[in-house]
Amino acid sequence: MNVRVLVVEDEPLAAEAHAEYTRRVEGFEVVGIAHSATEASRLLGELSVDLVLLDMYLPDGHGLGLLRNLRAGGDLCDVIAVTSARDADMVRRAVAHGVALYLIKPFTFPMFRSKLEQYAEYRRQLVDAPSEVLQDEVDRMLGSLRVASVTGVLPKGLTAERLQETMAELRTPPGVLSARELAERLDSSRVTARRYLEHLADVGLAVRSLRYGGGGRPEVEYRWQHTAAEGGDEVSRPRR
Repeated sequence: MNVRVLVVEDEPLAAEAHAEYTRRVEGFEVVGIAHSATEASRLLGELSVDLVLLDMYLPDGHGLGLLRNLRAGGDLCDVIAVTSARDADMVRRAVAHGVALYLIKPFTFPMFRSKLEQYAEYRRQLVDAPSEVLQDEVDRMLGSLRVASVTGVLPKGLTAERLQETMAELRTPPGVLSARELAERLDSSRVTARRYLEHLADVGLAVRSLRYGGGGRPEVEYRWQHTAAEGGDEVSRPRR
């Protein structure tokens, strides 16, 4: 069964964009769009909703106020914050109110898709779990809501945001890209794309191989390492 999503966003163009992004991710369907906290509350009372994509700045209240009212009324639907709010206190309060993931505007579709895929993996593990779970099963479920920590120590010149975009692109099936192909997708230089791919290879999230074809020189390609990346272990280490 698809994850039923309610988009809560006051800007009409942004709301439609988030809805369209959601429709492009397999396993998700948009059941409603709300442009205010009042409209969101009404739709949540009328519709069956699994996940709310929640903007924090709404014309008739704050997203946290809406979330607080939901929890007080016993609504346990999951929430991903999709907002321009960047201050640490906002993030802390959002987590305290049960926000599962936090996506800061502006973002690309690969970053958006990555968040939904993290959430989908969490739901899959939750559904498959027995009625009573062991500690490692709980750790694995909650770990699926975290991206493997490769952004803790980055080589000079690399940013965490662009690294997440690189990971999202590389995770897209078939899970293999050259620096040239990544540069085209991210609208960056080939040298920059190669630096991000090399970092992922250095920390064990990608493997290098040569791609032969045509009569030219072979091209280095990078393949996503599913086992290492999805294990939830700490894989960040300084580049040597």
